[in-house]
Amino acid sequence: MAQFWWGHKGVKGRFIGCGRTNFLDLNIGADKFPSPKTPINSRTIARSFSLFASQPPQPMREPEEREVSITNWNYWTKKIHRLCDVDNDVDGALRLLDHLCLRGYFPNSLNISSIIHALCESHRFSEAHHRFSLSIDSGCVPDERTCNVLIARLLDSKNPHYTLHVFRRLTAVNPHFVPNLVNYNRFMDQFCWFSQPIEAHKLFVDMRSRGHCPNAVSYTTLINGYCKTGDVVSAQKLFDEMSECGVQPNALTYSVLVRGILRQRKFERGKQLMGNLWQKMIDENDSSVNNAAFANIIESLCHEGLFQDMFMIAEDMPQGKSVPEEFAYGQMIDSLCKVGRYNGAARVAYIMKMKGFIPSLVSYNSIVHGLCKEGSCMRAYQLLEEGIEFGYWPSEYTYIVLIEGLCLEADLCKAKEVFQIMLKKEGVDRTRIYNIYLRALCLTNNPTELLNVLVFMLQSQCKPDVITLNTIISGFCRMGRIKEALKIMNDMLMGKFTSPDAVTFTTVICGMLNVGRIREALDLLHKVMPEKGVRPGVVTYNAVLRGLFKLHRESKAMEVFSSMESDGVLANSTTYTIIVDGLCESNQIEEAKRFWDDVIWLSNIHDDFVYAAILKGLCRSGKFNEACNFLYELVDCGVSPNIVNYNILIDRACKLGLKAEAYQIVGEMRKNGLTPDAVTWRILDKLHSNVGKQVCVSANAQFEEGLQEFYC
Repeated sequence: MAQFWWGHKGVKGRFIGCGRTNFLDLNIGADKFPSPKTPINSRTIARSFSLFASQPPQPMREPEEREVSITNWNYWTKKIHRLCDVDNDVDGALRLLDHLCLRGYFPNSLNISSIIHALCESHRFSEAHHRFSLSIDSGCVPDERTCNVLIARLLDSKNPHYTLHVFRRLTAVNPHFVPNLVNYNRFMDQFCWFSQPIEAHKLFVDMRSRGHCPNAVSYTTLINGYCKTGDVVSAQKLFDEMSECGVQPNALTYSVLVRGILRQRKFERGKQLMGNLWQKMIDENDSSVNNAAFANIIESLCHEGLFQDMFMIAEDMPQGKSVPEEFAYGQMIDSLCKVGRYNGAARVAYIMKMKGFIPSLVSYNSIVHGLCKEGSCMRAYQLLEEGIEFGYWPSEYTYIVLIEGLCLEADLCKAKEVFQIMLKKEGVDRTRIYNIYLRALCLTNNPTELLNVLVFMLQSQCKPDVITLNTIISGFCRMGRIKEALKIMNDMLMGKFTSPDAVTFTTVICGMLNVGRIREALDLLHKVMPEKGVRPGVVTYNAVLRGLFKLHRESKAMEVFSSMESDGVLANSTTYTIIVDGLCESNQIEEAKRFWDDVIWLSNIHDDFVYAAILKGLCRSGKFNEACNFLYELVDCGVSPNIVNYNILIDRACKLGLKAEAYQIVGEMRKNGLTPDAVTWRILDKLHSNVGKQVCVSANAQFEEGLQEFYC
């Protein structure tokens, strides 16, 4: 079959063959073709074919959209689908669809499906719900299969109320539409997840009224929802109803009910059902159901503190071969680690090894790491030694926690052993392993060991980087060994090691200021750093200012601040906080106020830390009223101080016994949209001389009473 449409400048031909479709777009002079009024006979067609054959092949191109008819729904459907699925341009598809609708195009179900899928893929679920609702209201309702697919996509939003609203509108337009069983089960599961089993049960009844027969998943989901809210009676009724309706409960159903019963502390009834569960698991053919049921039971036992029962399961394995033993032991270790029972998890790992199984490296690492975090580094070290036998290597993060814990306990021998073990691990960055060990050694106040490790590092042909040397310098400075720190920095300056950076100089300057060597520290800042091409930044200047204020050298600190500005280093809020805090600590409150007015406020660089420094300084100097006025002026200028600033004033008012003023500040705080926190309640509790004896409820009652008294 041949189709032709003629233009005033040329012709465009389109041939559609039988079976397979071939498209050929040509631009040929109109004079070579018969006019539209010329009858098309066999000679005309033959002549046309000869003309086509004589023309060189032309590149295929898409027709311009302005040339495509609005009724060509096939073209527009493909165009919208391509924008959504290939180009991932759902906004472009929506703009195109809106433009087409203005020209009289009526969207079809394929357009709606493409749009909804693309919106869900972009996690724009609320818009997807809205678009689908508009489509339903306009009468464009896809077929039943497409509707089920779209509902499944909308359920990915985890917002069952919105999706249920769309479902209700869909059934109102098409009463014969019935969601499939999977969608019903997902609906119920999401309502149960939000602790709304009543809504889930309504869907359960609706599902049955529409001809669906609930399966074990439906009942298990609903039983789990009731157990989650503590309504075990309703859950038990559903469990009994299953058998009456000919639906056999599976192992997961039993485990869900046992979990709910154990939550109610009905241990005897729970253990009785657990006996039935083990038998059910042996009879169950689906291994995934058995695995899920076993994991559910183990988590329940750990959550309720029934660890002895769990250890008995680990010893006896009453489920038999229905669950792979390695999976079972791994689940026990994982559940015990989740509740912080790392020693119990180590006991399960021991049972596992006694039965000829090897714990997974991830599970074993969780045990070692957890023991380190709770302070049982010796036990963790023992497990590390045992784990090496079956190929366990601690992760880098576990290595950090373990070696720092051993250094804090001053057990350098074991720390060194762990360090040596990590050096043997394949594929590790040896320099980083050294750096972690050096940082841990800084906690031991042992400068000799620091130098020994550096020497050992050089002897083992491992080149220290700037982080290595900065770590050693920082350790010496913390220990007050400035001489050793300077020696290493001088070696760096002489080219023996990598060149120092700003962190190196900042660390040494801080160490010098800590021991009172101000002149040398300032020489490093103003002379050595520029000579070596290292420009001090705001962090370096902040460290110098903090050190000078600690030494009560306020004038020198202000000189450094002036040089900082002249060097073009922009101060930040930390800089201003250090200066205000230092001036207030030196009882130069007027200087601090002047600095706020002349520098900080004009710079527009200030935050809650700066406000807190000023408020604390005013309160310490006995200027409580000025502190209150300062806070209120900030609010009047559009600044929103956080609750810490209000608590500073409330605390000072309570210490001064100013009950009315304290409640006035609380009232102002509430006016500005802040709610009293736990610190506020404790401060107010002290005001009523009930330190440490009243709970938050009583403090709240006292607060309301105080407010009434104040406003009256």
